[in-house]
Amino acid sequence: MAGSEGLAVSDLRVRYGASEILQGLDFHVHPGEVVCLLGNNGCGKSTALNAVSGFVRPYAGSIRFDGSELSGQPPHIAFRHGVAQVSQRRDLFPDMTVEENLSLGAAIRKSATAAALDRVFTLFPRLAERRRQKTRTMSGGEQQMVAIGRALMSNPKLLLLDEPSGGLAPRVLDEIAQALSRLKAEHVTMLMVEQNIGLAGAVAERFYILRHGKAAETGTLQADGRQEAELVRRIYL
Repeated sequence: MAGSEGLAVSDLRVRYGASEILQGLDFHVHPGEVVCLLGNNGCGKSTALNAVSGFVRPYAGSIRFDGSELSGQPPHIAFRHGVAQVSQRRDLFPDMTVEENLSLGAAIRKSATAAALDRVFTLFPRLAERRRQKTRTMSGGEQQMVAIGRALMSNPKLLLLDEPSGGLAPRVLDEIAQALSRLKAEHVTMLMVEQNIGLAGAVAERFYILRHGKAAETGTLQADGRQEAELVRRIYL
């Protein structure tokens, strides 16, 4: 669970070459809260996550997490401050087993590896059954579980999730949604990028709609799905 201050992003600006992707982005995530960034492709959602985790260097703006300035810091510094990211690529080691991949996430807290593994295996029981299996032989959904589990092994203060539903079959998506809902109930602070409005509504409490690299709208999310069509209209039309 995050500390007393949470995440505050202010006037964040990122460019790739001549293209300015983030053009003064502002948003915040309170401790224990789940926030979702929504928007069409190319609006800067993933760039925002990568800036928070240190994989993208902003040229202006502030990223404060629990009172520390992270803007421009490399990924290992953000990680030491408790920020863990699950990217769209998942970035697993394909010839390592499930347990070996998971253990890498606990590199900074080796003494707690066993307890962290128990937590992940409770959250994703099928990973316990496949703990000796190489990840390259697993389905996309199972690999996503490993990627989320590896991030949780560090007991993050802030969990960043980039399209956790991407390419998953409905049955597996339900398992991911249940796991994220359980983390929400445990007050794990999460910032997610998600195109699946149903999953966003089931897990997140608030949203920001990004347009042209800025937060154009914000509001609360309803878990019952009543606002899904309206949100889709506001994002894409």
